[in-house]
Amino acid sequence: MEIIVCVKRVPATTARLNIAQGGLALDPAGIEFVLNPYDEFAVEEALKQRDAAGEGSVTVLTFGAAESQKELRTCLAMDAAILLQNERAPHADAIATAQVLADAIRDMEYDLVLFGKQAVDRDQHGVGPAVATLLGIPCITEIEHLDLADSKVSCQREAEGATETIEASLPCALTCQKGLNEPRYASLKGIMAAKKKSLDILETEAKEAKVNILAMTPPPQRPAGQVVGQGADAVPELLRLLQEESKVL
Repeated sequence: MEIIVCVKRVPATTARLNIAQGGLALDPAGIEFVLNPYDEFAVEEALKQRDAAGEGSVTVLTFGAAESQKELRTCLAMDAAILLQNERAPHADAIATAQVLADAIRDMEYDLVLFGKQAVDRDQHGVGPAVATLLGIPCITEIEHLDLADSKVSCQREAEGATETIEASLPCALTCQKGLNEPRYASLKGIMAAKKKSLDILETEAKEAKVNILAMTPPPQRPAGQVVGQGADAVPELLRLLQEESKVL
């Protein structure tokens, strides 16, 4: 079982973000960067499927700047990691990123290509399906359960309050959702071993972005809250405010 996992370096969801001078990008100063949380489910599932098969390999792949080496090494128990290095990678849109990843994957052996369902920095959910389209393979998104047998995958995903079961033949691409598994924690032994894992760095040409950022601005400040009263006597005034001022009723 040959599995490729595509991951991304993103700001931690708890980080306080500031916009850089010029208003077109985030200021990286003081920001903690981490492996995209949804990608953790993809890495864990790759390791589980490799171990269940009893053979094969897991290769972790990212398109990023030099700093992305740290996040690659947090992917415990991978067999290899590849950094498609370009300093403009953090500014690439979903299509430009997908083109770079697809060009690299096309020359590799694979049965499965796994992604997190989306990156938490831009929330576009476009890279996985775009890579699959460029490779000409099926793609199932937001999976919460995976069975693999006889060169086929059977995946479950939520759909409008129900559960869908979708099958596809290998090779295929899957984007992974919370609930698929429980990512393992790093042990000290695992952290030390990860430092010695193979990490290939390939200088990569960035593709032309289809989406350009024109401006970045912080969200408007929330208005101060107000207390309209206590108990049942406050209900008429609360309803009036919701109708006349907030206009949500």
